[in-house]
Amino acid sequence: MRCQMRCRRLLLLRLQTGKPSVISPHINTIYHHSSLVLSRNDISRNREISQSNWTITTLGRDFKIADARRIFDGMENRDVVSWTAMVTVYVRSGRIQDARRLLDHPGSIKNVVTWTAVLSGYIRVRRIKDAEDLFRIMPEKNVVSWNTMICGYANNGMVDDALRLFERMPVRNIVSWNTIVSALAQSGRISKAMEIFQQMDDRDVISWTAIVAGLSQNGRIDEARLLFDEMPKRNIVSWNAMISGYAQNCRVDEAFLLFDKMPERDVASWNTMITGFIQNSDLPKARALFQRMNERNVVTWTTLLTGYAQDGQGEEALRIFSSMQNGNITPNQGTFVSLLSAVGSLAGLGEGKQIHQIISKTAFQFSPFVQSALISMYAKCGEIEMARRMFDASEHSDVVTWNSMVASFAHHGRGNDAVLMFETMLNEGIKPDGASYVGVLSGCSHAGLVDKGLKLFAALLDDGSVEVREDHYACLVDLYGRAGRMEEVVTFINGRKRMRSSPAVWGALLAGCNLHGNVEIANLAAEKLMKIEPENAGTYMLLSNTYAFTGRWKEAAAVRSKMKDFGLKKQPGCSWIEVGNVVHVFVVRDRCHEHLEIIQTLVQNLHFEMKKTRKLMELSVDELA
Repeated sequence: MRCQMRCRRLLLLRLQTGKPSVISPHINTIYHHSSLVLSRNDISRNREISQSNWTITTLGRDFKIADARRIFDGMENRDVVSWTAMVTVYVRSGRIQDARRLLDHPGSIKNVVTWTAVLSGYIRVRRIKDAEDLFRIMPEKNVVSWNTMICGYANNGMVDDALRLFERMPVRNIVSWNTIVSALAQSGRISKAMEIFQQMDDRDVISWTAIVAGLSQNGRIDEARLLFDEMPKRNIVSWNAMISGYAQNCRVDEAFLLFDKMPERDVASWNTMITGFIQNSDLPKARALFQRMNERNVVTWTTLLTGYAQDGQGEEALRIFSSMQNGNITPNQGTFVSLLSAVGSLAGLGEGKQIHQIISKTAFQFSPFVQSALISMYAKCGEIEMARRMFDASEHSDVVTWNSMVASFAHHGRGNDAVLMFETMLNEGIKPDGASYVGVLSGCSHAGLVDKGLKLFAALLDDGSVEVREDHYACLVDLYGRAGRMEEVVTFINGRKRMRSSPAVWGALLAGCNLHGNVEIANLAAEKLMKIEPENAGTYMLLSNTYAFTGRWKEAAAVRSKMKDFGLKKQPGCSWIEVGNVVHVFVVRDRCHEHLEIIQTLVQNLHFEMKKTRKLMELSVDELA
């Protein structure tokens, strides 16, 4: 179970590192082909126009949008390449509204490449409905246009739509086949992917790699290895896919053996292996491999930074970012997402503001993922109003951004606001996903909104498009537990086989028992947890505290003694405060702080003042009586 939980972190890690899946035909690939045509194969006959077109494209790649537009506006004559170059600049920077306005300009000169660039722009910002509408009215479509739309469907989980469009294609190329095979494999429909793979008259190394990676992703790692061994030709990507497959399936030792056998490696190979170690919670080996690398890129640094951030080592993640800056490595979207997560876990508002300033000077300020991470960071640092202002200022609010705001209100115990935000999201036509329901259910739980939470959970069950995961059930159990309805929770858990082996569910139940002093059910929950996670000290602590809450001190002491016999230790409590740009960290029973005596004297004085104030209040009450 623990191994499976570690492997589920794969998708998040890939998102944060900015590393596209080896089986996913990322839309940037399609986009890149059209921008390449602009810069190297300019068909402009006029040398001056051609030079301006090249300058616009170059400035766009450096995200100097205003400079590119100034060159464009200053051109006396423009051709189709000029218009397409400027549209593409806007698309690359995420400014799809500006790209569309340019496309619709009465004087615009456009061709199929121009239309396809805007189409890919809509898909990049996940505005799939706008992409559909544009695709429908395109006066001309080529195979790249069709592939872009299929890829858009695939990247948004609309695999059936992708398959239907693939079947309608008048002409297909190898990219079309590879895209649909990858999409089916990613969605878990590996049998259908294999069927289409077998129909292919012409397969290239990408086709083979896609199906190998697809089998790996769906847990059929041994079949993937057989196909890998049968491949007529392998490249570095094929090797990386197989290594990644082993790591995803918690067979990291076999992944490392294959890594050692590689005839040649590139930076991506090293990154894949580092990612594998991180997915399997082996940060020391990931760090050792990182130190062995002669060449590192932004993905390498971001992968390691993400590993430390996910492991709760936010300070080390910040140190890695500092080293990254010293090495003149330009951060990517994933870097900022992981870094903001680390800052949020530390409640480091000062560092968060500094990072926000860095982001504001890059094109990533328009990224929904980065905006969402900023919202979450400010909320975790206690700046919930700033988080709300960030949300309101966002130009392209998608489900990720809405989820961040819902979760922010939930994190601060503002359950009614979390529910209101969730309902507003529905009214705005934003379809909720699994994370949306986790956020709003958590908000209901913290605010004691039991009936509202139960209605929302019923809505989740009715929504067939959202998979009900164990964290949803854990929220429901927590909701019941905080309301003291323990017997109902046990009946509910026993009625669902899937929930009986979930540590999150039993942990939520045990926490509820601790809150209400229900020793009988606490024993049941603790027994289940000790079988699933025998080395989790938190289980013993919660059970011991439940006994202590009901005055059963002998039983509480016995649980702590048993915990000691197993060599388990509770993670010591830790708090910190920033004073004068210096973070002061305090750990339970730690006597190492340089100002310890002054701090203790101050605390004692505060304690004395509090006791004095309490006595005065009691005297006032007696006088009133």
